[in-house]
Amino acid sequence: MTQPLRVGVIGAGRVGAVLAAALRAAGHEIVAVAGESDASRHRAADLLPGVPLDKPTAVAKASDVLLLTVPDDMLDNVATTLSAAGAIRPGQVVVHTSGRHGLAVLTPAIAVGARAIAMHPAMTFTGTDLDLPRLRGCVFGVTAGPGERALAETLVADLGGLPMFVPEDKRTLYHAGLAHGANHLVTLVTQAMELLGAAGADDPAATLRPLLSAALDNALAHGDSALTGPIVRGDVGTIRGHLAEIAATAPHTLPSYVAMARATLDRVVTDGRVLPIRANRIRQVLDDALADVPAGLDVSASDHERL
Repeated sequence: MTQPLRVGVIGAGRVGAVLAAALRAAGHEIVAVAGESDASRHRAADLLPGVPLDKPTAVAKASDVLLLTVPDDMLDNVATTLSAAGAIRPGQVVVHTSGRHGLAVLTPAIAVGARAIAMHPAMTFTGTDLDLPRLRGCVFGVTAGPGERALAETLVADLGGLPMFVPEDKRTLYHAGLAHGANHLVTLVTQAMELLGAAGADDPAATLRPLLSAALDNALAHGDSALTGPIVRGDVGTIRGHLAEIAATAPHTLPSYVAMARATLDRVVTDGRVLPIRANRIRQVLDDALADVPAGLDVSASDHERL
């Protein structure tokens, strides 16, 4: 940290309150926070004791660095409203934490002379002090102009993180990679626990934890070569058995199993571990599984839609 900054936060959600607490611990002054919900107010009280709650315009006017931690779809409106109200001034630093957006969403603030930074933590948050040590080593997807690059690096360092500079036109792709890996993993693991519970596991999470931990470590280290299981082995009968049991026990899980099996199959055919003739047999079994779902049975429930 070069010198303490006066930081204001608009959006005391799970991310905003935690980042503000981390910046405060690094020596910066949190001048005020804006949050509308009861949960936001309680979160601010827990993580930022003594920091006043105020209206967004007042928070913006009081801060040298304005942290916008509002939902993606609100960001444009917040930047536009604050800029039009004169709450954002020339030279002020405006930082948002959206993964999807880059600097374009802050165009209204830039137009009045503000310095813009996009700084997204690649981390899931609980909104409690449990998140603070998790920031250590966390990668932040940063988009910033040449004049703001050094400041962005300083802010990320003060949070304990590591910067990954993302071009403006790659922000959505960057965010898609994170969402696909993390959000869909939660759905996948939840479905797997449901299947194990139906199979009689007293503690499905404990059953999965060693396997998933090893699989995740191997995948991060070795990519596709870490793949194991019936698809890689070309075990058509095993796959057919899986599909039959899932259809009978948890049909809402069938589409995601089929989708991931197809994606896995494509990857191991490409690298030569499964020959095309065996792959075609597996694809047919997968196609037949969805075609055989009884009429009127809904397999397009929320789990499938999340994937």
